[in-house]
Amino acid sequence: MRKKLEGNGIWESSRMMLPEHKVAINEQEQASRQRQRIELDEQEWENISRFVMESLQQRHPIAIRLFHPLEELSVIGVVDRVDQLKGRFMVDGEWFSIRDIEGASIEEG
Repeated sequence: MRKKLEGNGIWESSRMMLPEHKVAINEQEQASRQRQRIELDEQEWENISRFVMESLQQRHPIAIRLFHPLEELSVIGVVDRVDQLKGRFMVDGEWFSIRDIEGASIEEG
């Protein structure tokens, strides 16, 4: 008993993690892994616009990199529609936000 009371013995002998601490640690770890949204310059937006319109008009497959806070997303397919009023585009029947675009390229093949 005397050993527990010496130095930092009380804290050293009680190693316990509360559920609140575990949640806080997990949230902090997830926050540190989050990606930041990049800002594209005017020239990059022009290239992306050209690729999207080429895919829409000539039915060429396109690869579009999209922002997601936790992972790198990529959409590959043919652009079906572009809705500039709502700021979105459709690839293979699924809508995506234009403001989430980080880059685009025409797929070969």
